[in-house]
Amino acid sequence: MDTNVILSKLPDYKEAEARLNAQIATWKSELQSIQSEYEKKKSALENDRVLLVGEELKRREKEVFDLEKNIKTTTSLRFGSTGEINKLKANMVLPFEEQIHNAMETISEKEALGAVIDKRYNNVLYLEKKFDYTERVLDILLHRTPVVEVKETTKRKR
Repeated sequence: MDTNVILSKLPDYKEAEARLNAQIATWKSELQSIQSEYEKKKSALENDRVLLVGEELKRREKEVFDLEKNIKTTTSLRFGSTGEINKLKANMVLPFEEQIHNAMETISEKEALGAVIDKRYNNVLYLEKKFDYTERVLDILLHRTPVVEVKETTKRKR
């Protein structure tokens, strides 16, 4: 199955995505405004630097520094890898992914599917217990059941 295709066809998801995109556009606009103010003040400071002395120079340098710091902080907090946008996206998509998972589980049980792979993640979403070899691999790797024993047991059953 392909979660991306499913999500793109869910009206509630499209609506939530539109709200998120509107919020992102607002934040981008706010950031651009801060960046524009920073550029203007930085340029003005460089042009006036020779005329400025003492406290006025320090005040203007601090203004530029504070704006630069604000840009970096805002960018990180909102647009960074652990920023608000990624958190909002994760929270937005979670209920839809749960609905998809529940529907997929229902279909898997009804159709007696052993495994379901999602193209979105290239990942197995559902695996019937009898097809999960995790514990058996761990048995071998952790020497809980030696490989020789497994082979001998197989020979005895024949």
